[in-house]
Amino acid sequence: MSTITSVSTPNAPSAIGPYSQAIKAGEFVFVSGCIPLVPSTMQIVEGGIEEQTKQALTNLKAVLEASSSSVGKVVKTTVFLKNMGDFATVNTIYEEFFSGSEHKPARSAVEVARLPKDVLFEIECIAG
Repeated sequence: MSTITSVSTPNAPSAIGPYSQAIKAGEFVFVSGCIPLVPSTMQIVEGGIEEQTKQALTNLKAVLEASSSSVGKVVKTTVFLKNMGDFATVNTIYEEFFSGSEHKPARSAVEVARLPKDVLFEIECIAG
């Protein structure tokens, strides 16, 4: 039976509900949805979709690193957008974020009615 452990890092926003930043289960890491909060203030980063996407991805990277994983080990992401009209902008930033990886993770992207704290972007992932 594989070990299941909770992951927590001060380099990413603390959970705003009854969940973990990530869970390690055996060889896999399941990262909870990352939104564009600045870890030191727990406030939404100033700016629009570009700034919010970059901050959420920075938070994702911090949680992955705290899990002894990395961006290059991400196998699947789910992207949540407030407005699918932002997809092209998000896609450009996303592509740059994963540009150092040997592979492109599998991905789903969906538009949602509302996200926590009314942010514009959220991302979760599964990594090795």
